[in-house]
Amino acid sequence: MISTAPGIDIQRVERSRLQETDLEHLKFGRVFTDHMFVMDHTDGAWQRPRIMPYADLELSPATMVLHYAQTIFEGMKAYRNGDGGVSLFRPQANIARMNRSAKRMCMPHIPEDLFLQGLKELARLDANWLPDGPDAALYIRPFMYASDEYIGVKPSGDYRFMIFMCPVRGYYQEPLRVYLEMKYSRAFPGGTGEVKCGGNYAAGLYPTKLRQDQGYHQQVWTDAMEHKYIEESGTMNVFFIINGVLTTPSLDGTILPGITRDSILTLARERGLPVEERKVSVEEVVAGLHNGKVTAAFGAGTAATIAPIKVIGHDGTDHELPDLGADSEVNLIGKMLDDIRRGRVEDKHGWVVRVA
Repeated sequence: MISTAPGIDIQRVERSRLQETDLEHLKFGRVFTDHMFVMDHTDGAWQRPRIMPYADLELSPATMVLHYAQTIFEGMKAYRNGDGGVSLFRPQANIARMNRSAKRMCMPHIPEDLFLQGLKELARLDANWLPDGPDAALYIRPFMYASDEYIGVKPSGDYRFMIFMCPVRGYYQEPLRVYLEMKYSRAFPGGTGEVKCGGNYAAGLYPTKLRQDQGYHQQVWTDAMEHKYIEESGTMNVFFIINGVLTTPSLDGTILPGITRDSILTLARERGLPVEERKVSVEEVVAGLHNGKVTAAFGAGTAATIAPIKVIGHDGTDHELPDLGADSEVNLIGKMLDDIRRGRVEDKHGWVVRVA
Protein backbone atom coordinates (compact mmCIF):
# COMPACT_ATOMS: atom_id res chain seq x y z
CA MET A 1 0.00 0.00 0.00
CA ILE A 2 1.33 3.44 -0.93
CA SER A 3 0.48 6.46 1.21
CA THR A 4 2.04 9.88 1.64
CA ALA A 5 3.48 12.01 4.40
CA PRO A 6 4.20 15.67 3.62
CA GLY A 7 6.75 15.42 0.82
CA ILE A 8 7.37 11.67 1.19
CA ASP A 9 5.77 8.73 -0.62
CA ILE A 10 5.43 5.70 1.66
CA GLN A 11 5.10 2.10 0.49
CA ARG A 12 4.56 -0.25 3.40
CA VAL A 13 5.59 -3.89 3.44
CA GLU A 14 2.79 -6.35 2.83
CA ARG A 15 4.07 -8.60 5.60
CA SER A 16 6.49 -7.61 8.34
CA ARG A 17 9.51 -9.79 9.11
CA LEU A 18 9.31 -8.80 12.76
CA GLN A 19 7.37 -11.90 13.83
CA GLU A 20 10.19 -14.08 12.50
CA THR A 21 12.94 -12.11 14.26
CA ASP A 22 14.46 -12.94 17.64
CA LEU A 23 14.96 -9.51 19.23
CA GLU A 24 16.39 -11.05 22.38
CA HIS A 25 19.51 -12.41 20.68
CA LEU A 26 20.77 -9.84 18.21
CA LYS A 27 24.12 -9.61 16.48
CA PHE A 28 24.96 -5.93 16.09
CA GLY A 29 24.38 -4.69 12.55
CA ARG A 30 23.04 -7.99 11.14
CA VAL A 31 19.27 -7.56 11.47
CA PHE A 32 17.38 -4.85 9.58
CA THR A 33 13.90 -3.41 9.96
CA ASP A 34 11.14 -3.55 7.35
CA HIS A 35 11.60 -0.20 5.58
CA MET A 36 14.21 2.19 4.19
CA PHE A 37 14.24 5.83 3.10
CA VAL A 38 15.50 6.64 -0.42
CA MET A 39 16.10 9.98 -2.15
CA ASP A 40 17.98 10.53 -5.42
CA HIS A 41 19.89 13.60 -6.54
CA THR A 42 19.76 13.92 -10.34
CA ASP A 43 19.98 16.82 -12.78
CA GLY A 44 21.29 19.02 -9.97
CA ALA A 45 18.28 18.60 -7.67
CA TRP A 46 16.85 16.25 -5.07
CA GLN A 47 13.93 14.21 -6.35
CA ARG A 48 10.82 13.29 -4.36
CA PRO A 49 11.81 11.03 -1.44
CA ARG A 50 10.18 7.72 -0.67
CA ILE A 51 10.03 5.12 2.07
CA MET A 52 9.84 1.61 0.72
CA PRO A 53 10.34 -2.00 1.85
CA TYR A 54 13.93 -2.82 2.76
CA ALA A 55 15.53 -4.43 -0.31
CA ASP A 56 18.84 -5.03 -2.05
CA LEU A 57 20.30 -2.43 -4.39
CA GLU A 58 20.93 -2.94 -8.08
CA LEU A 59 24.18 -1.32 -9.19
CA SER A 60 25.95 -1.09 -12.51
CA PRO A 61 29.56 -2.31 -12.39
CA ALA A 62 30.44 1.24 -13.44
CA THR A 63 28.74 2.89 -10.45
CA MET A 64 31.28 5.48 -9.35
CA VAL A 65 31.19 4.73 -5.62
CA LEU A 66 32.59 1.25 -6.32
CA HIS A 67 35.72 2.74 -7.87
CA TYR A 68 36.41 6.08 -6.18
CA ALA A 69 34.81 5.68 -2.72
CA GLN A 70 32.74 8.86 -2.85
CA THR A 71 30.49 7.88 0.05
CA ILE A 72 29.63 9.23 3.50
CA PHE A 73 27.50 8.01 6.38
CA GLU A 74 26.25 8.70 9.88
CA GLY A 75 25.45 6.60 12.92
CA MET A 76 22.68 7.48 15.36
CA LYS A 77 20.10 5.80 17.58
CA ALA A 78 16.45 5.83 18.55
CA TYR A 79 15.51 4.86 22.11
CA ARG A 80 12.45 3.59 23.96
CA ASN A 81 11.15 6.02 26.58
CA GLY A 82 9.70 5.05 29.93
CA ASP A 83 6.15 5.64 28.64
CA GLY A 84 6.73 3.35 25.65
CA GLY A 85 7.35 6.14 23.16
CA VAL A 86 10.35 6.43 20.84
CA SER A 87 12.84 9.29 20.59
CA LEU A 88 15.87 10.23 18.52
CA PHE A 89 18.96 11.58 20.25
CA ARG A 90 20.50 14.77 18.83
CA PRO A 91 19.51 14.11 15.19
CA GLN A 92 20.17 17.73 14.22
CA ALA A 93 23.83 17.29 15.19
CA ASN A 94 24.13 14.21 12.98
CA ILE A 95 22.45 16.03 10.10
CA ALA A 96 24.85 18.97 10.43
CA ARG A 97 27.88 16.66 10.56
CA MET A 98 26.72 14.69 7.53
CA ASN A 99 26.41 17.89 5.53
CA ARG A 100 29.93 18.88 6.57
CA SER A 101 31.07 15.48 5.32
CA ALA A 102 29.15 16.04 2.08
CA LYS A 103 30.90 19.35 1.48
CA ARG A 104 34.36 17.83 2.03
CA MET A 105 33.55 14.90 -0.28
CA CYS A 106 32.15 17.15 -3.03
CA MET A 107 28.60 15.86 -2.59
CA PRO A 108 25.28 17.74 -2.51
CA HIS A 109 23.89 19.34 0.64
CA ILE A 110 20.92 17.41 2.08
CA PRO A 111 17.99 19.64 3.11
CA GLU A 112 17.93 19.50 6.92
CA ASP A 113 14.15 19.57 7.27
CA LEU A 114 13.65 16.74 4.79
CA PHE A 115 16.44 14.71 6.39
CA LEU A 116 14.83 15.06 9.83
CA GLN A 117 11.38 14.28 8.47
CA GLY A 118 12.70 11.13 6.83
CA LEU A 119 14.29 10.03 10.11
CA LYS A 120 11.07 10.61 12.03
CA GLU A 121 8.82 8.85 9.53
CA LEU A 122 11.10 5.83 9.27
CA ALA A 123 11.52 5.50 13.05
CA ARG A 124 7.78 5.91 13.54
CA LEU A 125 6.97 3.31 10.88
CA ASP A 126 9.32 0.67 12.31
CA ALA A 127 9.04 1.60 16.00
CA ASN A 128 7.87 -1.92 16.90
CA TRP A 129 11.31 -3.21 15.94
CA LEU A 130 12.85 -1.44 18.94
CA PRO A 131 13.69 -4.18 21.48
CA ASP A 132 12.95 -3.97 25.18
CA GLY A 133 15.78 -3.81 27.67
CA PRO A 134 18.25 -1.35 29.19
CA ASP A 135 20.82 -1.63 26.39
CA ALA A 136 18.37 -1.81 23.46
CA ALA A 137 18.03 0.73 20.65
CA LEU A 138 17.39 1.17 16.96
CA TYR A 139 20.70 1.92 15.30
CA ILE A 140 20.08 4.26 12.37
CA ARG A 141 22.38 4.42 9.35
CA PRO A 142 21.95 7.38 6.96
CA PHE A 143 24.37 7.26 4.03
CA MET A 144 24.95 8.78 0.59
CA TYR A 145 26.92 7.45 -2.33
CA ALA A 146 27.94 8.42 -5.85
CA SER A 147 25.46 6.66 -8.13
CA ASP A 148 26.60 7.90 -11.56
CA GLU A 149 27.69 5.20 -14.02
CA TYR A 150 31.02 6.50 -15.23
CA ILE A 151 34.65 5.44 -15.14
CA GLY A 152 36.59 8.66 -14.63
CA VAL A 153 37.99 10.45 -11.60
CA LYS A 154 35.65 13.35 -10.94
CA PRO A 155 32.70 14.12 -8.66
CA SER A 156 29.66 12.08 -9.57
CA GLY A 157 26.77 13.69 -11.39
CA ASP A 158 24.16 11.64 -9.49
CA TYR A 159 23.83 10.58 -5.86
CA ARG A 160 21.57 8.42 -3.73
CA PHE A 161 20.79 9.19 -0.09
CA MET A 162 19.33 6.39 2.04
CA ILE A 163 18.46 5.58 5.65
CA PHE A 164 17.95 2.13 7.14
CA MET A 165 17.77 0.82 10.70
CA CYS A 166 18.92 -2.12 12.83
CA PRO A 167 17.53 -3.30 16.18
CA VAL A 168 20.56 -3.61 18.46
CA ARG A 169 21.72 -4.32 21.96
CA GLY A 170 25.10 -3.60 23.59
CA TYR A 171 28.09 -3.28 21.26
CA TYR A 172 30.99 -4.33 23.50
CA GLN A 173 30.34 -7.03 26.07
CA GLU A 174 33.52 -6.51 28.09
CA PRO A 175 36.08 -3.78 28.88
CA LEU A 176 38.43 -3.12 26.00
CA ARG A 177 42.01 -4.11 25.39
CA VAL A 178 43.65 -1.54 23.10
CA TYR A 179 47.14 -0.95 21.71
CA LEU A 180 48.87 2.36 21.03
CA GLU A 181 49.43 2.35 17.26
CA MET A 182 52.89 3.69 16.40
CA LYS A 183 53.19 2.56 12.77
CA TYR A 184 49.94 2.85 10.83
CA SER A 185 47.86 6.02 10.57
CA ARG A 186 44.16 6.80 10.40
CA ALA A 187 44.25 10.39 9.13
CA PHE A 188 46.60 13.12 7.92
CA PRO A 189 46.42 16.92 8.21
CA GLY A 190 44.43 18.21 5.28
CA GLY A 191 42.81 14.82 4.73
CA THR A 192 39.35 13.51 5.62
CA GLY A 193 39.87 12.53 9.25
CA GLU A 194 37.27 14.96 10.61
CA VAL A 195 34.48 13.73 8.31
CA LYS A 196 32.63 10.41 8.24
CA CYS A 197 33.55 8.93 4.87
CA GLY A 198 33.91 5.28 4.02
CA GLY A 199 37.58 5.49 3.04
CA ASN A 200 38.62 6.41 6.58
CA TYR A 201 37.32 3.11 7.86
CA ALA A 202 38.66 0.99 5.01
CA ALA A 203 42.17 2.30 5.69
CA GLY A 204 41.95 1.14 9.30
CA LEU A 205 40.87 -2.45 8.65
CA TYR A 206 44.32 -3.97 8.13
CA PRO A 207 46.09 -2.49 11.18
CA THR A 208 43.02 -3.22 13.30
CA LYS A 209 43.07 -6.87 12.23
CA LEU A 210 46.75 -7.11 13.12
CA ARG A 211 46.00 -5.93 16.65
CA GLN A 212 42.94 -8.16 16.97
CA ASP A 213 45.09 -11.12 15.97
CA GLN A 214 47.29 -10.19 18.95
CA GLY A 215 44.34 -10.26 21.34
CA TYR A 216 43.29 -6.60 21.39
CA HIS A 217 39.88 -5.20 20.49
CA GLN A 218 41.16 -2.03 18.85
CA GLN A 219 44.17 0.21 18.56
CA VAL A 220 44.54 3.79 19.73
CA TRP A 221 45.48 5.91 16.71
CA THR A 222 48.29 8.42 17.00
CA ASP A 223 49.10 11.38 14.77
CA ALA A 224 50.42 10.54 11.32
CA MET A 225 53.32 13.01 11.31
CA GLU A 226 55.22 11.91 14.43
CA HIS A 227 53.12 9.24 16.17
CA LYS A 228 53.57 11.42 19.21
CA TYR A 229 50.01 12.46 20.06
CA ILE A 230 46.91 10.36 20.66
CA GLU A 231 43.91 10.91 18.37
CA GLU A 232 41.13 8.27 18.48
CA SER A 233 40.51 4.79 19.82
CA GLY A 234 39.49 2.50 16.97
CA THR A 235 36.26 4.02 15.65
CA MET A 236 35.59 6.04 18.82
CA ASN A 237 36.77 9.22 20.46
CA VAL A 238 39.00 8.51 23.44
CA PHE A 239 39.03 9.96 26.97
CA PHE A 240 41.45 9.68 29.89
CA ILE A 241 41.25 10.74 33.51
CA ILE A 242 44.66 12.24 34.18
CA ASN A 243 45.36 13.68 37.63
CA GLY A 244 41.60 13.74 38.21
CA VAL A 245 40.93 15.72 35.02
CA LEU A 246 38.67 14.36 32.27
CA THR A 247 40.96 14.76 29.28
CA THR A 248 40.37 14.18 25.57
CA PRO A 249 42.36 15.09 22.44
CA SER A 250 41.38 18.43 20.96
CA LEU A 251 39.75 18.53 17.54
CA ASP A 252 42.44 19.57 15.07
CA GLY A 253 41.12 18.42 11.70
CA THR A 254 42.15 14.77 11.92
CA ILE A 255 39.68 13.66 14.62
CA LEU A 256 35.97 13.05 14.05
CA PRO A 257 33.91 15.50 16.18
CA GLY A 258 31.80 12.89 17.93
CA ILE A 259 28.30 13.74 19.12
CA THR A 260 28.65 11.38 22.08
CA ARG A 261 32.00 13.09 22.80
CA ASP A 262 30.35 16.49 22.85
CA SER A 263 27.50 15.22 25.05
CA ILE A 264 29.95 13.75 27.59
CA LEU A 265 31.95 16.99 27.76
CA THR A 266 28.76 19.02 28.25
CA LEU A 267 27.49 16.81 31.08
CA ALA A 268 30.92 16.62 32.75
CA ARG A 269 31.19 20.41 32.85
CA GLU A 270 27.68 20.66 34.28
CA ARG A 271 28.74 18.29 37.06
CA GLY A 272 31.64 20.59 37.84
CA LEU A 273 34.29 18.13 36.74
CA PRO A 274 37.59 19.57 35.52
CA VAL A 275 37.72 19.02 31.75
CA GLU A 276 40.52 19.57 29.25
CA GLU A 277 40.46 19.34 25.46
CA ARG A 278 44.10 19.42 24.42
CA LYS A 279 46.92 17.51 22.81
CA VAL A 280 47.52 14.29 24.71
CA SER A 281 50.93 12.74 24.15
CA VAL A 282 51.78 9.05 24.09
CA GLU A 283 54.61 9.80 26.50
CA GLU A 284 52.22 11.42 29.01
CA VAL A 285 49.78 8.52 28.91
CA VAL A 286 52.44 5.81 29.20
CA ALA A 287 54.12 7.64 32.08
CA GLY A 288 50.72 8.13 33.73
CA LEU A 289 49.99 4.42 33.45
CA HIS A 290 53.27 3.72 35.24
CA ASN A 291 52.92 6.28 38.02
CA GLY A 292 49.16 6.03 38.55
CA LYS A 293 48.26 9.49 37.27
CA VAL A 294 46.12 7.93 34.51
CA THR A 295 43.31 6.30 36.49
CA ALA A 296 40.76 5.61 33.74
CA ALA A 297 40.35 5.50 29.98
CA PHE A 298 37.34 4.90 27.76
CA GLY A 299 36.11 5.17 24.21
CA ALA A 300 32.96 7.08 23.30
CA GLY A 301 30.75 6.74 20.23
CA THR A 302 27.22 6.13 19.04
CA ALA A 303 27.47 2.33 18.81
CA ALA A 304 29.23 1.74 22.12
CA THR A 305 28.24 4.95 23.99
CA ILE A 306 30.92 4.60 26.71
CA ALA A 307 33.30 1.66 26.42
CA PRO A 308 35.69 1.32 29.39
CA ILE A 309 39.30 0.49 28.53
CA LYS A 310 40.89 -2.14 30.77
CA VAL A 311 44.27 -2.64 29.10
CA ILE A 312 46.49 -0.30 27.06
CA GLY A 313 49.37 -1.99 25.26
CA HIS A 314 52.52 -0.14 24.24
CA ASP A 315 55.92 -1.30 23.05
CA GLY A 316 55.20 -4.91 23.95
CA THR A 317 53.90 -4.19 27.46
CA ASP A 318 50.29 -4.29 28.63
CA HIS A 319 49.29 -1.66 31.20
CA GLU A 320 46.20 -2.57 33.21
CA LEU A 321 43.77 0.05 34.46
CA PRO A 322 41.62 -0.36 37.60
CA ASP A 323 38.01 -1.44 37.23
CA LEU A 324 35.50 1.40 37.09
CA GLY A 325 33.04 1.18 39.95
CA ALA A 326 29.35 1.93 39.50
CA ASP A 327 29.88 5.22 41.36
CA SER A 328 32.84 6.33 39.22
CA GLU A 329 32.44 9.64 37.41
CA VAL A 330 32.73 7.84 34.08
CA ASN A 331 29.79 5.56 34.81
CA LEU A 332 27.77 8.34 36.42
CA ILE A 333 28.11 10.46 33.27
CA GLY A 334 27.17 7.44 31.17
CA LYS A 335 24.06 6.96 33.30
CA MET A 336 23.14 10.65 32.99
CA LEU A 337 23.44 10.40 29.23
CA ASP A 338 21.33 7.25 29.09
CA ASP A 339 18.68 8.76 31.37
CA ILE A 340 18.32 11.75 29.05
CA ARG A 341 18.12 9.60 25.91
CA ARG A 342 15.48 7.32 27.42
CA GLY A 343 13.36 10.11 28.91
CA ARG A 344 13.99 9.22 32.56
CA VAL A 345 15.13 12.75 33.43
CA GLU A 346 14.42 16.20 32.07
CA ASP A 347 16.18 17.05 28.81
CA LYS A 348 17.52 20.55 29.50
CA HIS A 349 19.46 20.72 26.24
CA GLY A 350 16.80 20.01 23.63
CA TRP A 351 18.71 16.91 22.56
CA VAL A 352 15.76 14.50 22.43
CA VAL A 353 13.31 14.50 19.49
CA ARG A 354 10.14 12.50 20.08
CA VAL A 355 8.88 10.50 17.08
CA ALA A 356 6.28 8.08 18.48
